[in-house]
Amino acid sequence: MIYVNEIDPYCAAWLQNLMDADVLPRGHIDTRSIEDVTPNDLAGYAQCHFFAGLGGWIHALDLAGWPRDRPVWTLSPPCQPFSAAGKGAGFADERDLWPAGQHLIAQRKPPVVFVEQVAPAIKHGWLDRTVSDLEGLCYACWAAVLQASGAGAWHKRDRVWIVADAEWDKQPRQEPCRWPAGRMGRFQQSVPRDTAWPDALARLRALDDGLPRCVAATDAARNAIVPQVAAAFVASYLEGEGFTAIEAAA
Repeated sequence: MIYVNEIDPYCAAWLQNLMDADVLPRGHIDTRSIEDVTPNDLAGYAQCHFFAGLGGWIHALDLAGWPRDRPVWTLSPPCQPFSAAGKGAGFADERDLWPAGQHLIAQRKPPVVFVEQVAPAIKHGWLDRTVSDLEGLCYACWAAVLQASGAGAWHKRDRVWIVADAEWDKQPRQEPCRWPAGRMGRFQQSVPRDTAWPDALARLRALDDGLPRCVAATDAARNAIVPQVAAAFVASYLEGEGFTAIEAAA
């Protein structure tokens, strides 16, 4: 069982449908604000996903070959404080919810944390603050700005990706992650990444429960991460683990 936090009821219903269809691993979906979640609420969960949206991070971990029983946390905090979708208020915007996530990380100390945010947040100091917060909790951090077009999509969708590892200097590490037949993970894609956007959205809607909420569906898809990009970032981290093990054994 995984823990999934998503405040939007439409996305939460979508996540439940994907779990029921065994597209995503089954778990507990918590629709409270992350600010209302306590560290004790997360006890017993190896994997926790905050601001889960449509489950993009969960699917990306599968694509990259991350074991479903291996501990990991993922967070994609709201972008509105830093993007064109908001007023550019930055840290002064009440929707800047990273501090709530940082508090839970500090209390539970998961071994690996992945974080994603829109690239324009960098100019607001978001990357510096987030990495500083994580390093202050004794995590080793790596970050990269990657575009969806780098994974074959027809749009840029710049995002900054962070991985924080609390145990990077401990051995042994697992073998490098490899992608059989040039394909990431073990699932065929329900929506190929080179699908034209209107067609892709129509097919994505087919995964939900059929409620006539086109605006909600469009917003959910527009705000979602591209799992293939996240998977490439996760796989690079796994590759790094393997190379560390090889170097340590040499």
